Formats: sequence, structure tokens, C-alpha cells
Amino acid sequence: MRLTQIARPVIILSLSVLTSLLFILLTHQTPNQNPNTNNNLMAASTRSFVLWLHGLGDSGPANEPIKSLFTSPQFNSTKWSFPSAPSNPVSCNYGAVMPSWFDIHEIPLTSHTPKDEASLMKAVKNVHAMIDKEVAAGVSPDNIFVCGFSQGGALTLASVLLYPKTLGGGAVFSGWVPFNHSMAEKFPEDAKKTPILWSHGMSDPTVLFEAGQEGPPFLERAGISCEFKAYPGLGHTISTEELKNLEAWIKSRLTSSS
Repeated sequence: MRLTQIARPVIILSLSVLTSLLFILLTHQTPNQNPNTNNNLMAASTRSFVLWLHGLGDSGPANEPIKSLFTSPQFNSTKWSFPSAPSNPVSCNYGAVMPSWFDIHEIPLTSHTPKDEASLMKAVKNVHAMIDKEVAAGVSPDNIFVCGFSQGGALTLASVLLYPKTLGGGAVFSGWVPFNHSMAEKFPEDAKKTPILWSHGMSDPTVLFEAGQEGPPFLERAGISCEFKAYPGLGHTISTEELKNLEAWIKSRLTSSS
């Protein structure tokens, strides 16, 4: 019985996003793709890369409808990646195994939720490997954007702030600071130049708004630029308004050097 009670908010983390993305998929048409496109040629011509990290219990493919909203011509040559987290036991669900980037000890998450930096750092290394692969393929770090929702948003924050180069940006949706503030001492100077976009629903019952509010002051003290946007009435989900704002935010930061 207690497992059922704890599992319920975990299910909300993924289903709320899936509901939003289903609406997006039904109301926006994805541009036709040529199945004969040569992967090597595509990689060589990519001028930007967007990495999207999903929330707890979700999957990468389930989030792919997000890219259908990015209709500006600047995204015609953007490469998108929606990886899936490995299956791991999750403490807040009494050890139940589910897709999870790192361990979470309690739900709802607050500004005082215990941090699990050991499992977080393993996930950060995996994200860095994904970024390194694109840099090696010729994508300018200035045109690489890491974005994520909930647990994926927390991982986004850690990944961009610990990466040794300045990236185009990191976008956190309904996330939190997943490490102790002493971690700021390990931020590379170039990483501190990566801008952060932070969006959070003020009615979020899963990652409380207070957890989101903790982020900007912490980043400001560390010398990192953060644009924080609060969405009244929004729960633990992603809105079309947030994603269109993300499109404009990324578009304004794309360079022509790749």
C-alpha cells in the first residue's frame, strides 16, 4: 500500500508531460523527413544541436514531439537528440526500478530535499560524452543547447555547469538544484559563461515552486546568468508557451560559426 502511495507522484512526473506532448503532436504537424538522408552528410551540415533530457519514469522517444514546435528556419539544420535514461532503482519509490538519470530521495521535491551527488555525477559524465561526440563531429559548443524537464532539468543544470567549455545554453523546466551549493567551487570558468533559462509552474505539486526559486539566487552568487520565468497556474508539466519561449531563446543565441 505504501508503495502505491509513493509511486503515484512518480507517475505524475511522466504522465503530465506525455499529456502535454500528445496535445502538441495532435495540433502541430512535423515536417516531412527524407528517409534517404545520409547520416554522415547530415552530421557535417548540422549547425546546432539540441539535447533534451526527459523526466523520471519517462523516455526519450515520448518527448520527440517537442521539436515539432520549433518551426523557425534557423532550426532547419538542427540535430535533435532525445536519449532515454537507464533503468535504475529509485529511493522515493521504495526502490522500484524505472527510467531514472540519478536517484531521488523524496517527492515532492523542495529546496531542502537531500542530494545524491554520487549518482548525479555518473549521469553528468554520460551527458558530457553526448556533448563531446557532437563537438568532435564539428558542432560549435556555442550552438549546443541542453534542455530538460524535471529530473532532466536538474541534470541539465549540473551538466552545463560542470562542462569544461561554454555552451550555447541550458534550459531547465520544472527542475531543481540537484547538488550541494559547495559544488559551485568545481564549476569551470568557461562553464559560468553558459546562460541558463529556468521555467517553472507556480502550481507545481511535484517539484515545488520553492525548489525552482532556489536556483536563480544560487546561480547569481556563482556569477552565472539566469533568466527565470514563473508560470501562474501551471502544474508539473510543460506548456506550449514555455516551448515557444525556448525556441525564441535558442534562436537569439545561435551563431553562424558552425
